[in-house]
Amino acid sequence: MSRLPDLESLRLLVLVGDVGSLSGAAARLGLAQPSASKRLSMLERRLGLVLVDRTRRGSELTDAGRAVAGWAQGVLRELEGLLTGAEALRTKRDAELRVAASMTVAEHLVPGWIGELRRTRPELYVGLQVTNSEQVPELLRGGAADLGFVESPQAPAGLSARQVATDRLLVVVAPGHPWTRRRRPLGVAELAAAPLVVRERGSGTRETLDQALRKAGVGEPLCLLELGSATAVRNAVIAGTGPAVISELAVRADLADGRLVSVEVEGIELRRVLRAVWASGRVPAGPAAELLAVTRRRGKKA
Repeated sequence: MSRLPDLESLRLLVLVGDVGSLSGAAARLGLAQPSASKRLSMLERRLGLVLVDRTRRGSELTDAGRAVAGWAQGVLRELEGLLTGAEALRTKRDAELRVAASMTVAEHLVPGWIGELRRTRPELYVGLQVTNSEQVPELLRGGAADLGFVESPQAPAGLSARQVATDRLLVVVAPGHPWTRRRRPLGVAELAAAPLVVRERGSGTRETLDQALRKAGVGEPLCLLELGSATAVRNAVIAGTGPAVISELAVRADLADGRLVSVEVEGIELRRVLRAVWASGRVPAGPAAELLAVTRRRGKKA
């Protein structure tokens, strides 16, 4: 039997915590109570935890149940983002709103923004083109996109821009790498001299790193391996290929789970601004303006 919990059982657990009743949670999911009870029991066996305290007054999550329900909410949100992003990719040709986004923003932020917009505009078709920060302005100038998102250090020339989020790059290594045993922060010269797994030229992450090293007076990074996505970089570091400088958004879960270790560096600024961009001289209207409003709301909550 697989130890992976099924999604409906996770939804049921979250709802039990919300409504305080197994029968109420089952009704919301259209399940019979015996079937719902069986699902929860199966989930408890798979995880090896008691998640629900069943009493005559109702069902209440245990301390372990509340912790698992919190993690389950994160899993369900990530799944919603995956499905929203996939739908946007499918519908980009006939989209009412055409979005172009750099890879890190597209992977970790855009699906949530589009999902929130679609909850108020379920009929809206949104098309998403995923590329790097260098190509997004070209798509906007060529009329292939209505709104773009980039992670490059400066706003692209000839486009209007607005900050929508902030991010920082981290130096990450696999557990057991010699840098994890350092007692002092890594120096910027040491970082520049080390062979790194890096993003391709034209990506916002690479441009941010190159510019930060130039400002620190140590030149460009020494490239060990150049890859076309944050996911590929992350996987290479986990496999022990070498250190990398990568967005915190891309490795947050890996740091929490111990698959990667962040190394402190001194003498370099790796924070950056993530921007929405659109054709200069135009005011975003309709769905584009609505999506911008979503990014502002999300930014205030962050």
